[in-house]
Amino acid sequence: MSEPYKGIIPIAPTIFHENGDVDHEGNRRVMDLMVDQGVDGICILANFSEQFLLTDAERDEVMRLSIEQVAGRVPVCVTTSHFSTRIAAQRAKAAAEAGAKMLMMMPPYHGALLKADEQGMIEHFKIVADAAGIPIILQDAPLSGVTMTVPFMVRLNKEVPLVRYFKIEVPGTAGKLRSLIEAGGDAIVGPFDGEEAITLMADLDAGATGTMTSAMIPDLIKPILTAHAAGDRRQAAALYARVLPIINYENRQCGLRSAKAVMKAGGVIKSDAVRHPLTPLHPQTREGLLELARELDPLALRWGK
Repeated sequence: MSEPYKGIIPIAPTIFHENGDVDHEGNRRVMDLMVDQGVDGICILANFSEQFLLTDAERDEVMRLSIEQVAGRVPVCVTTSHFSTRIAAQRAKAAAEAGAKMLMMMPPYHGALLKADEQGMIEHFKIVADAAGIPIILQDAPLSGVTMTVPFMVRLNKEVPLVRYFKIEVPGTAGKLRSLIEAGGDAIVGPFDGEEAITLMADLDAGATGTMTSAMIPDLIKPILTAHAAGDRRQAAALYARVLPIINYENRQCGLRSAKAVMKAGGVIKSDAVRHPLTPLHPQTREGLLELARELDPLALRWGK
């Protein structure tokens, strides 16, 4: 798959043993599962990958292992966010050298109050882009606490053309996507939907050409994008209605733990452990998720059996 990247590029979870150590074999199996799910790309080391709970050495191991295991079957996007421009650039350069086809980055922030101004953000992304030389997805998410306006995003794109993909996951995503596409024109190469596809239909109607969900059910979400792109909105809406209950359950009840829970139940991985201070799913919540999954029979629930 070459640019422009579009379709479904889910976030891969990072797999741990019950004692919290990184499970390298489990992570390899997740890469193979995701390729078999028919994804259009794989994003690693994102927030849904628990990137904020990994050491730098672990990040490097997971990145290299993942890219090696995928072996060019689909493009790999590596998240390289960091408040330090120097560190973000080093991460980006290493990702590109390892074979990543794209980067994903949030604007530089630390905590609730330490943020760069607009000029600082542009300089940050330019230095990273110069270091890596591959396309960048700008992640516009509430987690950063940074408000990026559409005029700023268009300016960033013009001054740093490698920032040409945009993952929008804020309240009113569809409206912001529509405004971004109208203001940026053809320079907005990849407007992407986020937040586990909870607003997917509205975002596709607004012009999104891709989505970045979890790795739980991309095989069931991709047909929605295919139907919508072919102009069959009725079929897309029907497919979306079928999976919306589990998308809602994931988004509101489980978060990043959902994909791991389904993968463990499906024999893909041995443990769905998350790292403290995150906590495991309550057994009742887990069963509620699996009940919905069993009705849909996604590949993750049977791949390892």
